[in-house]
Amino acid sequence: MALLQIAEPGQSAKPHQRKLAVGIDLGTTHSLVASVRSGQAETLPNSLGEHLLPSVVRYLADDAPQVGTKAQAHLVNDAANTVMSVKRLMGRGIEDVKRFGENMPYLFEACDQGMPFISTVSGLKSPVQVSADILRALVQRAQSSLGGELVGAVITVPAYFDDAQRQATKDAAQLAGIQVLRLLNEPTAAAVAYGLEHNQQDQGTVAVFDLGGGTFDISILRMEQGVFEVLATGGDSALGGDDFDQALAEWMRQERQIPSQLDLAQQRFLLRLARTAKELLSEVETAQLCFEGWPGEQVYAELVLTREQMNALLNPIVDKAIRATKRALRDAKVALGDVSRVVMVGGSTRSLLVQERVSDLFGQPLLNDIDPDRVVALGAARQADVLAGNQSGDELLLLDVLPLSLGLETMGGLVERVIDRNTPIPVARAQEFTTYQDGQTAMAIHVLQGERELVQDCRSLSRFELRGIPAMAAGAAKVRVTFQVDADGLLEVSARELTSGVAASVQVKPSFGLSDVQIADMIKASWSNVEDDRSARSLREQQVEADRLVEAVAIALAEDGERLLTSKELQTIEEQMAQLVLVRNGQDHHVIAKQIEIMAKASDTYAAMRMDDSIKRALAGKAVDQL
Repeated sequence: MALLQIAEPGQSAKPHQRKLAVGIDLGTTHSLVASVRSGQAETLPNSLGEHLLPSVVRYLADDAPQVGTKAQAHLVNDAANTVMSVKRLMGRGIEDVKRFGENMPYLFEACDQGMPFISTVSGLKSPVQVSADILRALVQRAQSSLGGELVGAVITVPAYFDDAQRQATKDAAQLAGIQVLRLLNEPTAAAVAYGLEHNQQDQGTVAVFDLGGGTFDISILRMEQGVFEVLATGGDSALGGDDFDQALAEWMRQERQIPSQLDLAQQRFLLRLARTAKELLSEVETAQLCFEGWPGEQVYAELVLTREQMNALLNPIVDKAIRATKRALRDAKVALGDVSRVVMVGGSTRSLLVQERVSDLFGQPLLNDIDPDRVVALGAARQADVLAGNQSGDELLLLDVLPLSLGLETMGGLVERVIDRNTPIPVARAQEFTTYQDGQTAMAIHVLQGERELVQDCRSLSRFELRGIPAMAAGAAKVRVTFQVDADGLLEVSARELTSGVAASVQVKPSFGLSDVQIADMIKASWSNVEDDRSARSLREQQVEADRLVEAVAIALAEDGERLLTSKELQTIEEQMAQLVLVRNGQDHHVIAKQIEIMAKASDTYAAMRMDDSIKRALAGKAVDQL
């Protein structure tokens, strides 16, 4: 007799089979894919046994793009068509790239949305497309290693990636045909890889110092009974090993008096030579730099670079990471002495200089037992295994945070914060707003991101309109606006008028976003401009109140002012109204507030007269028994 496999509705018909899920570290310099096999997380190699996939894509005219080592071999001889460090462009606009000087040797063109496209022999390629090609290669490797189709992947991103940069990563995954189980912050993934949530001696505050090829993250996490709570994040998505290479390449150029106008091949040659020297000096004290094979007619003699010289060149760059670390600790309200563990992540933390500076800062040995290049992918694999349903997630809870506050524009160009920076996600918050004018039937919803008080100083994320609001008196309508941020840090905003039920919503999906330099600058600006912002907000609030009062009184006077008021009373109110209009355009909110008070007193008697008159007219001609 044959045996039948019975399964509950909605459950797998083969519950004994594990679902294939992977963790992907989509890095600036290298990328990896990992999975849990036989209870252990491990990175998956290609057919040659190589675990690291260089994050490099070479585009060809009449063939599929080359990804990884094959592409990397053509960085110099086909520089224009070979794209590296594309992670730095994710979620950026062409103006961002120009403004912040990425020092990236590409031929950029802007699309209609302002996204930076890279000109190649096979056409224009967006950062999302390049990242999708890298992801596609990793998925193919995983399916070959695991022997089946993947149910999904956990993809890691810098903790400081904003909404646009996270969305660009999800778009790349979708383009590559990958189901994203979750976007996971890289520092959190590293902590998961070390299994700190299971180790009682590591319960407490942990700093994760993540310095990769092109991005730097610092996260302060609290761990207690299996719960990872991110207290604060900081960093810079334009800081990493690439910047070390740029500094060394520029030193070589100046030492050998190489002209500053370099073509792509020459730039790539210097960067490759700089990277080789950097890696060599982590083991020896002196490195010989040979210019043999220079892509040009000029011949240059060898250079000698010592570790001491290199450290002097790199110290200013490491200083930026140290400053960001101190800011994150301040945000988390954590003292250096309260940090129980320091986890080192990213290939650039192999630098002896970086290790010495970080160890000196925290005054303790560093946790770097796991290969810093692999640790993020391994942590992502563990989380993917949980989300795929292969093991219980009861013992592992990840609480990430928002990098910047989210809010709405209100009258006068003011920002009303709905969700504050460093709020744990996922999160949903609602707030009620109302109409400004009588009979208003629509409301424009402007979603903003930032720490400042005025719209002009914050980042615009999205706009949408709520229409169909019943015509009511100003302030009578109740519009509830809800912000929902999912576990990936992606935002949806909805608005509903409570009496009629009309609703509108938007999935915030900008084509490009803030760089982490901008985010850090916005936070820094919010601290340094707090008093100015407070004064500016008070000024705008008083100006809005003045406009509202003038408009309301003007409408009332037009209706019945001459009928109810004596000429002297009418003249007094009009004079005070004119004075309010005059001071409203000034810059002293105290003066405006004082005049609003005077104007309100001048019109109080008139308001009472209007109310009495309205009641008299309503009762006119009616007998007592009719009331």
